[in-house]
Amino acid sequence: MPLTRSLDAATVVITGASSGIGTATAYALARRGAAVVLAARSEAALVRVAQRCQELGGRSLVVPTDVTDATSVERLAERAATGFGRIDAWINNAAVSGVGLFDEIPVAEFRRVLEVNLLGAVHGIRAALPHLSAAGGGVVVNNASVLAEVAMPYQSAYNATKHGLRGLADTVRQELRVTGRGNISICTVLPATVDTPFFRHVANHSGREVLPPPPVYPPEMVAATIVRLLRRPRREAYAGTAARLIGLQWRLAPALAERTLGWYTHRTQFGPGVRLESTGNVFRADADGRRDGGWHGRRRQLVRMTAAFGLAAAGTAVGTIAARSRRARTERA
Repeated sequence: MPLTRSLDAATVVITGASSGIGTATAYALARRGAAVVLAARSEAALVRVAQRCQELGGRSLVVPTDVTDATSVERLAERAATGFGRIDAWINNAAVSGVGLFDEIPVAEFRRVLEVNLLGAVHGIRAALPHLSAAGGGVVVNNASVLAEVAMPYQSAYNATKHGLRGLADTVRQELRVTGRGNISICTVLPATVDTPFFRHVANHSGREVLPPPPVYPPEMVAATIVRLLRRPRREAYAGTAARLIGLQWRLAPALAERTLGWYTHRTQFGPGVRLESTGNVFRADADGRRDGGWHGRRRQLVRMTAAFGLAAAGTAVGTIAARSRRARTERA
């Protein structure tokens, strides 16, 4: 069910609010008059985001939070409920990643990605549910990425967490429904590549410059999708035409799509520059309140690449239908 009250009277908790999609979502909600509770590791960045939210007409509360710490997340929920009287929605957006071959990513770093992206959402949902129930219902939105449905090379830990997050959301949604708590909606958003600082802050074990595979969409597009989910909850929502087309191709012909996407990202995820090995922001906060990552030039490839994905998906569909038809004729013969 949708929020029990309008957005201009709602309280929304956002993790990973110190940059990128989290910041863009905070601004989108602030423009609608919502009270936003901003959580991330970097307090200085959160303060800058909070100031801008207030300039846009919203109310804001800064709560520095490490989502890997269940106690810290519980404290976040209590601060939100105390500060604004209730919690109407919770957005699990915090995420980190490491880029490199699976067997070259340190185990401690792999574990940390799991703890932030997946366990962070577990802690968030567990902290949110009692408050959403007390408010008469509400919405949880998990930012899972299209990589919750498909996969790309060199980001094994990130892929694993996003697939896990999608399964977690599906399970919790089922449990809420069968236990009579269907007034709480669990939604999953699956964005394509987004122009945020994410790719500049990833841990890098590739030895090369990491780039976002085009097409690259603005973070405001994902924020708008999240706002729509808060108003009209759905199980899942793609953000970006490319995400929808890639997902379709993966469902129609998974083996072919896996090979195609692997080939594509292998050639577009790295630039010519050499980079020293780095742990990025996996263990330390380095957000600065910026929404975009400065990848505007790669946005210009959006139309061309979306058209290419569309043709590929159409070709896959035709090939799949033809193959099924041939099998059917063979079986009848």
